[in-house]
Amino acid sequence: MNSDSENSVRVLVPAGMLGAGFAPETVDRGLALGADVIAVDGGSTDSGPHYLGSGTAKTTAAAVARDLRVLLAAVAEAGVPLVVGSCGTSGTDSGVDWVAGIVEEILAERNHDLSVARIYSEQSPAHLKERLAAGAIHPLPPLGELRPETLDSCTHVVGMMGHEPIEAALRAGADVVLAGRATDTAVIAALPLTRGMPPGPVWHAAKIAECGGQCTTNPRSGGVFVTIDRDGFTIEPLDPAVSCTPTSVAAHMLYETVNPFRMREPAGTVDVSEATYHALDDRRVRVEGSRFEVAEQHTIKLEGARITGYQTTSFTGIRDPHILADVENWAALLRRVLAERVSQTLGLTEEEYATDIRLYGHNAILGDLDPATGPAREVGVMLLVNASDQATATAVAKIANPLMLHLPTPDMPHLPSLAFPFSPAETERGAAYEFVLNHVVDSETPTAMFRTEHRKATARA
Repeated sequence: MNSDSENSVRVLVPAGMLGAGFAPETVDRGLALGADVIAVDGGSTDSGPHYLGSGTAKTTAAAVARDLRVLLAAVAEAGVPLVVGSCGTSGTDSGVDWVAGIVEEILAERNHDLSVARIYSEQSPAHLKERLAAGAIHPLPPLGELRPETLDSCTHVVGMMGHEPIEAALRAGADVVLAGRATDTAVIAALPLTRGMPPGPVWHAAKIAECGGQCTTNPRSGGVFVTIDRDGFTIEPLDPAVSCTPTSVAAHMLYETVNPFRMREPAGTVDVSEATYHALDDRRVRVEGSRFEVAEQHTIKLEGARITGYQTTSFTGIRDPHILADVENWAALLRRVLAERVSQTLGLTEEEYATDIRLYGHNAILGDLDPATGPAREVGVMLLVNASDQATATAVAKIANPLMLHLPTPDMPHLPSLAFPFSPAETERGAAYEFVLNHVVDSETPTAMFRTEHRKATARA
């Protein structure tokens, strides 16, 4: 602990996400600057619902282990805690256990003796239905009122914790806190709030630092170092060749927020509308004037995903200039002929499966919002088929196979040859998932929805 820790708390954020990688010397520099805690996010919903729905991680075990070896060595050397949030990408119980298993292997391998706390965030549909019946669950836009059967349809539901369960684990003496789904900011805010720092600067600093180097002049540089005191906070990159500027720091309030001046946390709302940003030198920025409004009702955001069906995909490339001159009509023809042949061959109506045809190189990303006109030199056609079972999805994609290879326009006197980049042309993607919860539940207490297990890791002799 630093000698002036009663007046400030220093947080080392090594990267925007565990497993993303960072230079070990930047962590050494953070320790030399007097870090009180190391905090890093372990997940996100950015990559879609598959990881929550399936309870699997986006990152590889090797990448997570590589980062953890550096961080756990720093914890053992400096005697400061490590906090990881949203373990295993989506914060499921299996994600927490997956990261914990990697931690335990490293502790035994390196002969470190550290106390580990696991905080679980998965929620019971039965309990949530009781809360729903009590009127304690509320929708967030654009979703409407929650139906009980929606909860039953989810493969996994997690609650997004604030700092309170993490704070409780730190107070109980944990050296390493592995949290389930948590706000990106909670992992950074927990220790400063435990040490009595004011919530306005704490939550604002946590928001700016959540993605590591993204608030610097080089987002690929790794992490940042934040010093929070009773009047504000100071932030600097861990890489000495990189800078924070008032613009780069202030701009991060635009990231993933509806309102760049106000951001809701489970316990309340941080207000930065009167915050000031000024450069202390060519690398460090000082921020003051942030406030925090405590909510009348503490709430926990719910995230849930369910299976929508099973998906098979196919991809072909078009360079034929005649087809590309009116590729949208060709795609419409593909949809129509495919539907006819599926009906003739499989006896399926269009209500029994779904297809999506995306024209990459033409309008697959922006669609009608793209101002560009004129034919592309080449277009990739991606077919996505979704059905209630994998065999049906693949059967539809196989019926599309000759069409995606040789379908002519009505005025072509010959069969064109398009190009499959793979053999076989069809790839089974397995279960497809969708997010179905965007709701908050009124908290009975800030920690009641979360379960914590403490254990002392035993080092090998």
